[in-house]
Amino acid sequence: MTSRFQWFYQALGALAAVFICLTLLIELAIIVGRFAHFQIDGGDAYAGYFMAAGSFLALAATLRQGDHIRVTLILQRLHGKPRVWVEIFCLAVATLLTAYFTYYAGKLAYDSYIYHDISQNTDATPLWIPQLSMAVGLFGLFVAFAEEFVYVLRTRRLPREESGEMARTE
Repeated sequence: MTSRFQWFYQALGALAAVFICLTLLIELAIIVGRFAHFQIDGGDAYAGYFMAAGSFLALAATLRQGDHIRVTLILQRLHGKPRVWVEIFCLAVATLLTAYFTYYAGKLAYDSYIYHDISQNTDATPLWIPQLSMAVGLFGLFVAFAEEFVYVLRTRRLPREESGEMARTE
């Protein structure tokens, strides 16, 4: 299945990789700081922010590459049209749930911005900044689920099988 939004998923995946690398770098700086007897104020908080950003921003890219863990206990036993319809149901539920989570993650970041919420750690970071990565990552996941849902609904074909090839059901 070719995607119109592949550039978007790849950009989110690349940004996620940057944040994961930043997590590593800040943790290394904290470790070195302990040996050199200096402390990075808020270092643990920033490591947490970077790890959360990396995790959420990677969601869409991993879904599109088929790397999400899926429970296929029932799906693998179904073939043909029943499998397609169960897949459509699952994708519809996933799309609705990610839309719900995306809305409330965006609302959380917006409310934190409006009310000037700051971290209670020594870093005093405005909380909307790390929360924004969660909202953007969930939005990417919503787009990926919605695109897959529309594809399966329109074509009655599964986007991928275990072998990575398209499955044709008639």
